[in-house]
Amino acid sequence: FHGKLLSKGERNFQGRHYECMSDCSDMSSYMSRCHSCRVESGCFMVYDRPNYMGNQYFMKRGEYADYMSMMGMRDSIRSCRMIPMHRGQFRMKIYERENFGGQSYELMDDCDNIMDRYRMNDCQSCHVMDGHWLMYEQPNYRGRMMYMRPGEYRSFRDMGMSGMRWMSMRRIMDSCY
Repeated sequence: FHGKLLSKGERNFQGRHYECMSDCSDMSSYMSRCHSCRVESGCFMVYDRPNYMGNQYFMKRGEYADYMSMMGMRDSIRSCRMIPMHRGQFRMKIYERENFGGQSYELMDDCDNIMDRYRMNDCQSCHVMDGHWLMYEQPNYRGRMMYMRPGEYRSFRDMGMSGMRWMSMRRIMDSCY
């Protein structure tokens, strides 16, 4: 499996372009700004800061002629990460506190509101065992998002997400491709 993201310097696919078929930690070495893009295959997370930092946005196959106004992005794309397709089960354990403390629950499917489902008012760490997930700051998959791939995440605050509350989680399924 591979993905293809075509980035353009200006809105409406004008200006210089850069074709990305894998992770790119700093797009500024290829172009000074990126204001529109086309995802020809696969799914990507794009970031408004280098090294996969800052605000994150999920992009699946399609055209984004002026995604800055569409997604409320204040800056241009600075880095991007290709999301590999996952086949099989999805498993993630969420924790109320940092370092896997407090209440914990294991998810195997989407959760539109952790407060309603688990009576959990915050999620500050998690362990993704299987699959790729998106976490959202508001219920019903709204607000800012964060991409989670398999691994242990002891502190979202240490990842630059200080003050964020994660209230809903969604699996990145084959249908996104």
